[in-house]
Amino acid sequence: MTREGSSIEEPIPALAHLPRAPNPRREDGMDYLTPRPDLYDVPFMAEEFNGMPYRRVGASGLQASAIGLGTWKFGYPHTGDGARVDERTAFAIFDRAIELGVTFWDTANRYNAGSGNSERLIGRWLRANPEQRRNIVLATKLHGGMDGATPNHSGLSRTNIVDALRASLARLQLDYVDVLYFHRFDPGVPIEESLETIEDLVRQGVVRYFAVSNFTRDQLADYLKVQETLSRRCRPVAVQNQFDPVNREPERFVGALELCAAQGVAYVPYSPLAGGLLTTRYLDPAKAGAGDRLHDEGRLAAAATPEKLAVVRRLVKLAEAWEIEVSQLALAYLLTLPGMGPQIPSSSTVAQLESNAAAGRVTLTSEQLAEIEAALSA
Repeated sequence: MTREGSSIEEPIPALAHLPRAPNPRREDGMDYLTPRPDLYDVPFMAEEFNGMPYRRVGASGLQASAIGLGTWKFGYPHTGDGARVDERTAFAIFDRAIELGVTFWDTANRYNAGSGNSERLIGRWLRANPEQRRNIVLATKLHGGMDGATPNHSGLSRTNIVDALRASLARLQLDYVDVLYFHRFDPGVPIEESLETIEDLVRQGVVRYFAVSNFTRDQLADYLKVQETLSRRCRPVAVQNQFDPVNREPERFVGALELCAAQGVAYVPYSPLAGGLLTTRYLDPAKAGAGDRLHDEGRLAAAATPEKLAVVRRLVKLAEAWEIEVSQLALAYLLTLPGMGPQIPSSSTVAQLESNAAAGRVTLTSEQLAEIEAALSA
């Protein structure tokens, strides 16, 4: 999409009519013509925002809050989408997230039964708060079937990448996303086709950085190899795979974190608190019930085994001794691992968000890290 001062290259036809932000002249909601004394003498360079440390996303120039926000279960429960966080609660969480510097927000078109409602909800908040757009590093994902049932409504073909992004931008009420993830690998499409499409989208300015999710070590290595024949515009800056301190990498993803550390790619773990296991909520599984995520999703028995609960109890003792919450200990620990990028724990309440955000300011000593490793491996 062309803008004043942007590239003179012609836009991809399928993206030519993308919806614009509320004010098409100032897509970030800022009025640059009126003096703003409150913004005089801002830091020449910043390493944090509202007290939250930032970190580079891989070897790219992009920086994101150390603790971000996952929005998998944000949506419209009354429509039957399976969401757990409604609009009113989500808006309160978003408002508080800005105050706490939690500005790396993660969503996907497929979240909540392929409804697109997580994106819609974020879009409604952004429309009401356009001045916050540039404060937020917004990531979304595409691959799975959306908005139709033909084979061309899914996958990583040029057709679906362009159409799915167009739909996501419409729901988000934006004309670009900061990070676009491929939600998983597509063995049916040449890697070159997918990456060349990303190159075009980055040139157009509708995508700023590219990333992948649910990729094995070999799949990531293949993408990096093909990318070297193209340009850095389509180099993955991050991999979003499942990871938490207790379960570590699932078997199919083993080695991805190591490759990320070696290649300058940020590993952004989803479910870093193991679906809530790394809290005190499930220390007595018999007390879990309706409203508890692992219970509601039918995963409690598999997730809260006696062996895993023993590990959590050891971590709880350490956290109590250090006067922090066990969830904060877990997130702070993950941030120390080589190759690790920002964390994106979900929050269903403002209180959970505040607790998670505090982890970004926890600094663990080498002695504390050794005790955590011992607790995890005992």
